[in-house]
Amino acid sequence: MPVPDWIDDTRKSYDTVAVSYADLLRDALAGEPFQRGILGILAEMVRAQGGGPVADIGCGPGRLTGYLDGIGLDVFGVDLSPAMIEVARRDHPGLRFEVGSMTALDVGDGSLAGVLAWFSLIHVPDDEVPTALSEFHRVLRPGGALLIGFHAGEGSRLKTEGYGGHPMNVYVHRRSPGRMVPWLEAAGFTVEAEMLHHPGPGVEGGFLFAGKPHQAVTARVTGGVHR
Repeated sequence: MPVPDWIDDTRKSYDTVAVSYADLLRDALAGEPFQRGILGILAEMVRAQGGGPVADIGCGPGRLTGYLDGIGLDVFGVDLSPAMIEVARRDHPGLRFEVGSMTALDVGDGSLAGVLAWFSLIHVPDDEVPTALSEFHRVLRPGGALLIGFHAGEGSRLKTEGYGGHPMNVYVHRRSPGRMVPWLEAAGFTVEAEMLHHPGPGVEGGFLFAGKPHQAVTARVTGGVHR
């Protein structure tokens, strides 16, 4: 089956910028208390359900994978770009990283306690977002937690250069929480919270916390006894 152009373009673009991306963003989280707090909420959601493995989908060079490991989560990373995975393994040799696509994850059904998709849906076309969200739902166990970070707003632009001036060829899609929530609900998630972060003029980040519901249990009543 042919690889869709957007997947091929995203892989090639991030292979090109992998080393520069890692160098530029390696210490960025240290200056982002709001982002660290948001990641901490995901950790608390996972712990509240008894813990378990967490996948950082679109992990890039593994900077957030490493952070989540540092605050006690059992986490591994998945990224479309082999070069990004190479850098992640170099920078975080004790952690597990795999090449893979969020639209076809090589992860067992119901095997995860949590999924992080931190600004990794931003290059996914609208018609493919439901596929990715369905994959997140499939791999999460009942009660599992999902955190999505994205560029909030409207419209798309073609990114032709980035991270040290290297060439890229990817579309960056901005979406409102009001657009994302129906997709999540259609995939079977319960949206628990939404947040907007304004790190600078004209810059807006959106964050959505969602859970995979436990299966509803219908009580049978016979002779006044619930069974």
